[in-house]
Parts: sequence; structure tokens; C-alpha cells
Amino acid sequence: MSAVSSRLPVFPWDKLAPYKSTAEAHPDGIVDLSVGTPVDPVPELIREALVAAADSPGYPTVWGTAALRDALTGWVERRLGAVSVAHENVLPVVGSKELVAWLPTQLGLGAGDKVAHPRLAYPTYEVGARLCGAEPVAYDDPTELDPAGLKLLWLNSPSNPTGRVLAKDELTRIVAWAREHGVLVFSDECYLELGWEAEPVSVLHPDVCGGSYEGTVAVHSLSKRSNLAGYRAAFIAGDAAVLGDLLLIRKHGGMMTPAPVQAATVAALGDDTHVAEQRTRYADRRAALRTALEAHGFRIEHSEASLYLWATRDEPCWDTVAYLAELGILVAPGDFYGPAGDRFVRVAFTATDERVAGAVKRLG
Repeated sequence: MSAVSSRLPVFPWDKLAPYKSTAEAHPDGIVDLSVGTPVDPVPELIREALVAAADSPGYPTVWGTAALRDALTGWVERRLGAVSVAHENVLPVVGSKELVAWLPTQLGLGAGDKVAHPRLAYPTYEVGARLCGAEPVAYDDPTELDPAGLKLLWLNSPSNPTGRVLAKDELTRIVAWAREHGVLVFSDECYLELGWEAEPVSVLHPDVCGGSYEGTVAVHSLSKRSNLAGYRAAFIAGDAAVLGDLLLIRKHGGMMTPAPVQAATVAALGDDTHVAEQRTRYADRRAALRTALEAHGFRIEHSEASLYLWATRDEPCWDTVAYLAELGILVAPGDFYGPAGDRFVRVAFTATDERVAGAVKRLG
């Protein structure tokens, strides 16, 4: 066990503990904008579906019910613009973080293999590579990488933490390069339905992948769009051969989405109303926080999508964290996402209206 854990970095969120204590001491309490965890209620129709399926004494299947696969294929075609999506092109997973962390291992990668991820990125891409002994490689433009030994390329659009969106022609160019060099592409698109100043595009869109899913897989989650982080509801879609191998492996590993969660996912993907309502909540919070931060002297970069504002005062990120903690506001330091973020902080707008209003008041 020590041999595996020694490959991993220090769990970053533990470093925030003293700043959280400072923020909690504020007379009006903490405004926690550090972790992008949903705070609004799970929509009623999803809870009803979960309850209706609560009497599920038997084992669920790893591939999910036919109804779930119908919901996944239907949503991928309707929302992503993908074409000819069959059951073999979709696979439920137990939350997207599980998938990201264990994918390189399940793909059989190890010493001598490379896993590429954006230079500013969700830390679990690197963790997944290290868990299996592969080499993580950070990039600015993946097509400038040496493809020798490169087995897995992570894309992330909209980006966590920056909110940057990769344009359709950029995605098309990257997918073509990866196919030319036999590199498997996994595109983390968990924030795709949260575009504000840009319209995110999936790698499964025919304009990007040419109508073929060969070597291309998209990752999606219901955590943010449906407030289901506590349900661990997510799925992947794309190359049937890749998903077929992962299905066999995950059967052996018992990686099953609970039956009630499968039923809840069907309900969530079949309803667009609650997604639009949640978008409106986030849009209002985003506008309020952005205005307050900019008036307070912050500069916002990218942030055209996702649940975060990528903000800087042109100082070391931990100085900014400490400064805001004194105001009772907790944010994430940019270096959690790579050294290139060391002068930025990530500000989540996943807080209640009351707490966001409190942050705006303190910044004013």
C-alpha cells in the first residue's frame, strides 16, 4: 500500500484547513466558494424516481438497465448532436471522479506509458496516471506533444478550473492528430451544459469526430447540471470497442451504479426544465460575484463556462486565499491545478443566494 500511496501528491484540500478556520471565525460566518459542490435541492421528479426504485433487493448490472441505456443514448444524440448512438456506445459509471482516477489502470497502462492532461487541470488526471505507474504529461497544445508512448490524452472543455472552452475547430484538429498517432482521447465534458459566454461542443459532435467514434470517448456527469453529486451519477459515451473492454473489466470489479440511482438518472436526463432553472440560479450568482470581484480589484480570465471564476490580483495565490479568508470567504488556490495557476484563485459560485449575497457585501 505504501508503494502506491507514495506515488501520489499530498491531498490538496487538506492545505486549506487553516484558512477555512480563519474564514469560519468571521462574525457573519464562512462563505465557502472553494469546492464546487451543489447546494440546491435535488429536483422533485428525480427524488420521486429514486424513491420509486428504492425496493431494489437484487444486484444492478454494470451496463445498466435498458431504460438507462435508452436515456443515455437519447440524451447524447439530443443534447450533444451525436449521430447513430447505440447501447454499445454508452456506459454508466459511479461518478466521474472514479472513472478519471481509475481509467489508466483499467486501460492496462503502466510504466513506460504516458497520460497527457492540460497544464491547468483537475488534479485527478495526474493522480490516475500515477496510480498505475504511468507518466503524467502536462500540455498547452496536445498536438505539440511527442506521441511516442502517449496512450491517453485527456481533454477538458469547459475547463476546471479556468472555464475555458475549446472551439469546435480546435477540437477537430486535436481529434484528427490523436487518431493519426493512435492516441486514445477522453474528453471530460462535465460542465458542457454550463456555457455562459461560449457554447461548448462535444467531441462526439459529427463536425468534430466526422461521425465516427473511433478512439474518442466523452465523459459526462449529472452532479452539476442536476444537483446529483451525492448520487454519483455519470456516464461515458463514444468508441464501442473501448467501452466494451471497460464494461468487461468493470463487471469483474463490481463497479455498479445502484439501481435507484439508475432510475433517477433516467428521470434527470429526460427533463430539461430543472436544468434550465438551475442554470438561471448559477447565472445570477455568477454575475453577482463577478461584478463584486472586479469592483474589488480582481481580474477575471477565461471563465466563459463552468461553475467557476478564474480570478487574480496579480499576487501569489496563497496571499489571495489568506486575504479573502480574513473577509470570511474561502476560495481554492490556483496552484491546486498546476504551477501555472500560482497567481490565480478559483471562485466557485456553488453557494446559496444568501451566502453569495454575503460575499458580495463583504467585497463591497
